[in-house]
Amino acid sequence: MLGETQAPHFIDGLYEKLIEGGVGYFFPSAKFESIERDPGSPQEQVTLGPDGRSVTMNWLGSRCSLTRDEPFSDSEIRLLTSIGAVLGARYRMILDADRVEQRFELFRGLPEDRYVSAYVDRAPYRELVWKGPDRVEDAIEVLRTTSLSTYENRRISTGALLFGRMPDPCHKLPARPPGALRYSPALTSIRTFYRLCDGLQTLALVDENGFLAEIVDVEEWAQLYSGIPLPVPSAARYQTHSRATLCGGHVCMILTPNGEMKIIADGVQIFRFWDGRWRLTDAERKYRLWVEAVGNSELAERLFVAALNLAEDRRGGLLVVLDDPRNARKLVSVTDLVSYLPGNGQQSVTSTKDQLHYLLHQKRVLEVPGSVLETIARIDGAIVLDKDAQLLAFGAILRHRDLSELHPENIEGGRTTAAIAASEFGNILEISEDGLISFFQKGKCVWDI
Repeated sequence: MLGETQAPHFIDGLYEKLIEGGVGYFFPSAKFESIERDPGSPQEQVTLGPDGRSVTMNWLGSRCSLTRDEPFSDSEIRLLTSIGAVLGARYRMILDADRVEQRFELFRGLPEDRYVSAYVDRAPYRELVWKGPDRVEDAIEVLRTTSLSTYENRRISTGALLFGRMPDPCHKLPARPPGALRYSPALTSIRTFYRLCDGLQTLALVDENGFLAEIVDVEEWAQLYSGIPLPVPSAARYQTHSRATLCGGHVCMILTPNGEMKIIADGVQIFRFWDGRWRLTDAERKYRLWVEAVGNSELAERLFVAALNLAEDRRGGLLVVLDDPRNARKLVSVTDLVSYLPGNGQQSVTSTKDQLHYLLHQKRVLEVPGSVLETIARIDGAIVLDKDAQLLAFGAILRHRDLSELHPENIEGGRTTAAIAASEFGNILEISEDGLISFFQKGKCVWDI
């Protein structure tokens, strides 16, 4: 009898720790607190505070709060709800002695993979009774296992298109072929599987029940949606993948040649597995903040796309948009400004960059091809321009004072230091060589993606 009365208390305590762990995984900078439960509060609910900077969670007999300095977005609230859905399903399964045979399926895999899966497709967790299998989690495991493998001594890239649960006037529900295999980790034991699709041009089409139905060309699939604009600009390499998910609720899951996992839905990349952990991209909110800061939507889009393409190629860069072009002389030397033209009444020094300034003199970034912008962004130093898209400098070494006392936690390298300093004069996109893009404004990092 003692075991029967103590077991629920033990489970409740354990699950409060699991809630804290799941929330802390995706929101490491937020403060998590356990608070006294209100008997009249709903059993499972996530409530956003009036200021948007706090969240109250009533889950599994526990009541917790999460607070931070910046407001929580709709995507983040959805993620918190997804964490609760997964833990709730597991909690009920433990207490349901009649469904022991289903426990392995629900508890298999990493918890964070399940949280991501529930965000992408809530269907298996929507009912009080487990409705598995979870085809999104299966696909994550396929990509994760594949990322640890090589084929002919080369890293493997692959991907899947999960057929949506919403009406799609352009594509019919795929018929299940005789002998169809489930898109699950068991597939990775077949070496030929690694050559069926490359994730860039071809994808495995997975039906509603998680079976591998056929191989599709992603560009051909997305062609029918070519006239629909994307909610957020995409890297050129994955633009068709984003477009392929615009209708029908289809989900694109990719293992890239860089070993990164991407999940795309509704035309937007929603998750990336990078640097050993899942990250919610929250791309729509972050892109909107960037556009509002720049104040020129066309310029903001051009720079954002350039940053995405540089990040995919693992090339570093620094894109500086000044609020006032007169501050350019405070940031860069006179000889770094494209207005400086040696040989035109000014002293020329052999073999210096300023001898090439005439090529981009009085150029607006919107008047040059995107590929040219990305090429000059690869030159050591920064691209500096004003809000009218006028190019002021490229390959420029930015001046900055010592920031170690003001921002000791932010100083990670020369490029980050330069980005913090330059952000006092405008809006900065920093692209690191490991694929991270950061937006700096007024000496602070506004977001990473």
